Amino acid sequence: MKLVIVESPTKSKTIGHYLGEEYVVEASVGHIRDLSISGKGGFGVDVDNDFKPTYVIEDDKKDIVKKLLSLKKKADEVILATDPDREGEAIAWHLAQVLKLPIETTKRLEFHEITRNSITNAISNPRVINLDLVHSQETRRIIDRIIGFKLSSLLKSKIRSQSAGRVQSVTLKMIVEHEKEINEFKSEEYWTINSSIEEKGKKYSLNLTKVDGQNYKLHNKEEADEVLSYTKENVKIDSIEKSERSVSSKEPYRTSTLQQDAFTKYGFKTRETTYLAQQLYEGIEIEGNLVGLITYIRTDSTKLSDVFVNQAKEFIISKYGEKYFKGEKGVKDVKGAQDAHEAIRPTNLELTPQKVKPFVKDHVYKLYKMIYERTLASLMSNKLLEVTVITLKNSHLTFELKGNRVIFDGYNVIKFDDNEQNILPEFVENKEYELIDVTSEQNFTKPPARYTEARIVKLMEDKGIGRPSTYSATIQTLVTRKYVTSEKGVLIPTEQGILTSNVLNKYFKDLMNTEYTAEMETSLDKISEGTLSELEVIKEFYYPFIEHFEEVKNVMYKEPLKTTGEKCPLCGSDLVIRNGKHGEFIGCSNYPACHYVKKEEKEAPVEAGRNCPNCGAPLLIRKNKRGQEFIGCSNYPKCRYVESLERPEEEQEEKFCPDCGAKLVIKYSRKGKFWGCSNYPNCKHVEPYKKNGTKN
Repeated sequence: MKLVIVESPTKSKTIGHYLGEEYVVEASVGHIRDLSISGKGGFGVDVDNDFKPTYVIEDDKKDIVKKLLSLKKKADEVILATDPDREGEAIAWHLAQVLKLPIETTKRLEFHEITRNSITNAISNPRVINLDLVHSQETRRIIDRIIGFKLSSLLKSKIRSQSAGRVQSVTLKMIVEHEKEINEFKSEEYWTINSSIEEKGKKYSLNLTKVDGQNYKLHNKEEADEVLSYTKENVKIDSIEKSERSVSSKEPYRTSTLQQDAFTKYGFKTRETTYLAQQLYEGIEIEGNLVGLITYIRTDSTKLSDVFVNQAKEFIISKYGEKYFKGEKGVKDVKGAQDAHEAIRPTNLELTPQKVKPFVKDHVYKLYKMIYERTLASLMSNKLLEVTVITLKNSHLTFELKGNRVIFDGYNVIKFDDNEQNILPEFVENKEYELIDVTSEQNFTKPPARYTEARIVKLMEDKGIGRPSTYSATIQTLVTRKYVTSEKGVLIPTEQGILTSNVLNKYFKDLMNTEYTAEMETSLDKISEGTLSELEVIKEFYYPFIEHFEEVKNVMYKEPLKTTGEKCPLCGSDLVIRNGKHGEFIGCSNYPACHYVKKEEKEAPVEAGRNCPNCGAPLLIRKNKRGQEFIGCSNYPKCRYVESLERPEEEQEEKFCPDCGAKLVIKYSRKGKFWGCSNYPNCKHVEPYKKNGTKN
């Protein structure tokens, strides 16, 4: 038996589907070890001994490690098949260390798509663990641990912020500074002129481009009224110019552009896009077979493999014709891109979105369709447009009317982009028209739009901070720490987020500098390439950072707690707003000398107007911990009868437990609804739920 270890349980199932019976595929479920919290500063590294790290097995991974060790004893060979990036390489190394596998000879599989051919090829061509990649990941982890521990403890003691980090704090700064621009924006008044002409019974809107031969801006109503007076004079076609424009499709998706497009088109947050793409990568069951539908999703490359391009060429020519194939574009130069990776692409062009649609949920289908069409379009011929620009004039005003006509649809034959056509009728030079539907409109300049998750991802990529695997996690950390809110993907810094950013920017300018963060990413890249040593990078960072930290911690001010205007009933001190594990609460400012905490007054439950079907006691309308209302028995905890406050008609059917006779009620789990006994936990009877009370 051969033991293959991957990261994800889903991935293990898909890969196991492709391998023979001699292989057993198990998942590590991500990292099995992390730095300990021992040693100087709790960093988990020996600062005085060349920063030697100490690793410990995480508590929730001890059973997994125990199982892997047991399987290793039975196995003839152990093969490591974690993800093809630095994190995956580090996980493979940690597995080798814990399972006592020889680094020099243990097989390490690398594949960028989970298909039969890819897995078979990887099995036939294994490599060994790349220690340069491991050292790069380890360096990142050590530096992030030092920054995180030192700054987080300082911020917590001074301004009660939960955490700080090398990438997250710089990202927060970008959001906070942009919010400042928005708040400081001063709106200005301007006016626009709207008008149309009519040709062959159809109206065409004109764009006013010049007044008295000059570019113009109307600042007030008086200026607008003056221009309006000029519109009483007819306009005449001065020129008609036609030209051809070649429109190229975009390059295939990488992590950042996929996250941006998914937000723009469907409003998917970065976390959701990552989750959906992971499903497509790890495997979807189609007609009884598990299939990895797309390549590895954490990539900053836009290139495609020669094998795929050749397959796509045959597909495009056979489906659309030879003139529709163009070939791969020049690879987009992305700062710090990992050359070994491909773009995100479908693994099999025969599995079209329409074929896949019946087997996946709507959001998964939408994301797959985006990836499939973008990849296919990137290899197809340009779209060719005829662009018509008509200039119309009177003695004071110059207008333009533009139209497009598709000459050759090119990549748009797959309806990838269907908004380029705006056909104009045949106009004749010197023909005169009356201006109709003439209006003036008052407008005010608007402040810049707030950053969306998609926009922040683009900025992180442009500035070289973070990597594809960290974009989504960084944003989620800022939301979790309550430094920003994300309403429908729009990021707004909180008061605490603004305070945190301002304090860090004041006392740790280097760390809050995007260029410094980008330089650190470059150093990590050099370690992965074997051109820079791990110890050199850590030392260059650590000693200046610690020296500066020691200077700052003695001069950083401590933010006073907010008072409520009330006095403590025990000692007379001010009551203040504090933060605890369960959120904000009101407590005494004289803590720890005084432990007074103000308790919130709970609303008295309201009677539901009927009695419990189990014990006859009155039913009450109660609230759970999340503030959601439900109906429960007033005899709780002796009677645990509950029901939904508002139930659909099909849930009104009365059903009784065949075991104890108590009423069955609709309950909910992660898998959906089910019938459960209201006498739980005394009776644990459950039944499947289906509309109208029928069983599955």
